[in-house]
Amino acid sequence: MHCLGIPQREERRYKVLKGRELHKAREKTNREYVRKRLNCVRKEIAVYLTSHKYHFKGEVDEVLFLDDGTAAPMDYKYAEFKGTVYRTHKYQSVLYGLLIRDHFAVDVKRGFVCYTRSNNYVAEIEIRQRDYERVKEIVREILMMIQRGYYPDGTKQKARCVDCTYRNICI
Repeated sequence: MHCLGIPQREERRYKVLKGRELHKAREKTNREYVRKRLNCVRKEIAVYLTSHKYHFKGEVDEVLFLDDGTAAPMDYKYAEFKGTVYRTHKYQSVLYGLLIRDHFAVDVKRGFVCYTRSNNYVAEIEIRQRDYERVKEIVREILMMIQRGYYPDGTKQKARCVDCTYRNICI
């Protein structure tokens, strides 16, 4: 999208549209609800954060402030939980953790993903220092791709291509 100026056309993707509807509904309902079983004492909803240091930005569905003095991102997914947290969901949580750490000056040692199609099952993700180092490396790799204007290698798991906007032009 950034290198060749080819739009993602997210407005045509069913899962993206359902996810956006979910996020809008979450922002309007239960605004004062705090997840007691996660030991959450306060939360902020739809928090837009940027990092000039790391060169990325994102909107965290919820930033949970926990009773142990740490914070954690909560991300809602219009997806089913199938026994494991996908690596992409984990890394998204870690990236949000970086943003939260820098913006709020608070430790982020875990994140949460709520799978709405599995009765709102909440998976906890432990975030370690090596996870932060790995996502910083991923961001550096993406920035190099953008600067040099080259395609990354395609995925070996072709099932992922079904919902990809670039499947018709991917190498």
